[in-house]
Amino acid sequence: MADRALLHPAERDLLEQVERLLADPAEQDNSLRAPLAALFAYSESQRERLERVVRISDGYQHVTRGEKQSLVDQYDRQLRRLEKLARISDRYQNSLREMSEALRDAALHDTLTGLGNRRFLMERLKDETERASRKGQLYAVGILDVDHFKLINDRFGHEAGDQALCLIASAIKDALREYDQCGRWGGEEFLIILPDTSLEFAVQVAERVRLAIRNTGFDFIEGGGGVTASIGITVYQPGEPYSAAVNRADSALLQAKELGRDRVAAAS
Repeated sequence: MADRALLHPAERDLLEQVERLLADPAEQDNSLRAPLAALFAYSESQRERLERVVRISDGYQHVTRGEKQSLVDQYDRQLRRLEKLARISDRYQNSLREMSEALRDAALHDTLTGLGNRRFLMERLKDETERASRKGQLYAVGILDVDHFKLINDRFGHEAGDQALCLIASAIKDALREYDQCGRWGGEEFLIILPDTSLEFAVQVAERVRLAIRNTGFDFIEGGGGVTASIGITVYQPGEPYSAAVNRADSALLQAKELGRDRVAAAS
């Protein structure tokens, strides 16, 4: 492996960050891990080649040091060499930075639906909780569960189940406001975050989401419909951890299920 001792601290930190991402067990199945690992290995080999070229160049200069050359010629040659090395280093750092950003973006999104995943949602919940503490603007949290989803997989197959989840994800996103957040909480559960929203209005938004799913066409079902969802909604209370609001929304979801499904239940 090439010696990193002479690297700029920012470049060394970036390499170490990529190595940690590649070593993270949580990222083993990430679709971008393989191309990032290949790019990382390629960049390391290129840097080793660059170091060898520099050593050869330094050795050559040592041999020819005794030759009579003007100070101006030596300065111009060194300046051109440094400019070339700077351009190579810039391209190398930009490439690593872009791949690191792409990997982080992939790590925060569900590969099936394209929505934010659980990690993404937890970051958004943390942000909204901090904003609520600073500005006193509360937010609503809703958990949505697809009704009888196992029957879809059992009757039509897992491919149809995946198709249903993608259509439901699109319906949720389209029914929310531009500044609302949504993502796949896990399995057939989705979580929505409604900033600066009262419980009364949050219920209206949740009803709009529920109806959007109910009115979505599903080609694999005779007649194109038949998929519904239950939603539990609540509002974050000042001073509590966001997990308390999530648990309250989950309890409201269970109530919606017990009341017959395909409905919104609220918890204050």
